[in-house]
Amino acid sequence: MTPIESPISGRVIVVHVKPGAALSAGDALCTVESMKMEIPIEVEAAGVVTELLVEVGTEVTEGDLVARLRVG
Repeated sequence: MTPIESPISGRVIVVHVKPGAALSAGDALCTVESMKMEIPIEVEAAGVVTELLVEVGTEVTEGDLVARLRVG
């Protein structure tokens, strides 16, 4: 499993996927609001979401685990 971490601190404002969703490289898992900017958290490789650890309203800090992805 590949861990997906938040690249920035902020609050999750949109969750774009559910566990089991198949994603392509560059697809967004969720969107984080930080300093009035909306930053999508994207996957770097194609895979399937095995675990989603955030929901709308979750506060994350840089490096927090937001999901796990089965690549391939």
